[in-house]
Amino acid sequence: MSQLNAFRVSYEFNGEPRNYLVETDQPQLTTAGAAMHVLQLHFGDSENSLILPSADAAPVEVLRQAQLLGITSIDVAPQADDQH
Repeated sequence: MSQLNAFRVSYEFNGEPRNYLVETDQPQLTTAGAAMHVLQLHFGDSENSLILPSADAAPVEVLRQAQLLGITSIDVAPQADDQH
């Protein structure tokens, strides 16, 4: 079983500050990767799934789609083990 790494994603959704904790087996989480997690959080239901970028979308495409949907100012920081 691989170790999960936690990352705190801070972002704005329609101008409102938000935070989200992402746990992944990857050693790093890019801004585009964080954007994809946040897009899935807000728009991942079956009714809206067609607006999500494809899994193989380029990072710039993911970030552009996030911005179009009101997700901006994305910042990713490792979460310390004792805080999750």
